[in-house]
Amino acid sequence: MTALKLGPIADDKPVRVTLDVPAEVHRDLAAYAETHAAATGQPSGGPGKIIVPMLVQFMASDREFLKLRRR
Repeated sequence: MTALKLGPIADDKPVRVTLDVPAEVHRDLAAYAETHAAATGQPSGGPGKIIVPMLVQFMASDREFLKLRRR
């Protein structure tokens, strides 16, 4: 099995954010959450549990964002 870009998910106290996503994106997030759970041996927390780590990884890999943030 290939390695997913998303690693283990930390158990952290969340801040509630409400977000509307298209149904297709939700289906893909749900499928990713299940795949991630199977690959890591963690229980699936559903789409809500993987969105934040995905965003964190995205921002950490955006060179322009990091450059602007350092200013």
